[in-house]
Amino acid sequence: MSRIRGILFDKDGTLIDFNATWAAVARKMALRAASGDAAHADRLLDLSGFDAASGSFRADSVFAAGTNADVVALWHPDLSSEALAATVADYDVVTAEEGAASAVALPGIRDAIAKLHAAGYRLGMATNDSTLGAERTLVALGFAHMFSAAYGYDAVARPKPAPDVVVAFADMSGMRPSEIAMVGDNRHDLETGRAAGAGLVVGVLSGTGTRETLSPLADVIVDSVVDLPDLLAGR
Repeated sequence: MSRIRGILFDKDGTLIDFNATWAAVARKMALRAASGDAAHADRLLDLSGFDAASGSFRADSVFAAGTNADVVALWHPDLSSEALAATVADYDVVTAEEGAASAVALPGIRDAIAKLHAAGYRLGMATNDSTLGAERTLVALGFAHMFSAAYGYDAVARPKPAPDVVVAFADMSGMRPSEIAMVGDNRHDLETGRAAGAGLVVGVLSGTGTRETLSPLADVIVDSVVDLPDLLAGR
């Protein structure tokens, strides 16, 4: 743990409550995509990973782990490339605004982030939401001043699970990937850490992933980011 100098966090399910933040936003987006047809919207939600029976998103589903471009391609498979790009741009704006406005921090997260920042760790966010969405969410949660960087899927050539966000954070911070801990709640996050050679890959059980889905890729699994200060301190 002593070699870790920076921490790169996923956003949804890691810092914010995924279902509390996104369930209503996802339904609004699906209804928009379905031109108001509620039955069709339900089918789109199921296709992208929403489990109506439990009222939650399935682990590693398109909505839980993918980008807005992935969702648009799934919901609008017949769009031309030009229309697809325009629709993705529209979704980026909607999710940035709605996601930030609806963001619900997970219990204890604010104190944990403050402790890590006070301990001298460089903090970053890496999400498959847009960069605008990441930045607005950090502001909405009151975290922005404690984070050195925020990367959305559109900030790098290849989004998670590619290693690009870890490499970008390392370059920006003057660190090696081996000095960075990658923290997330789904396999895409952990695969990103592994692909980049992150010094520590941490799975959290506060989002859509489970111990069974995360264990093959994680160095360690904790209940929440709340456990991270003690973990890094060796307690």
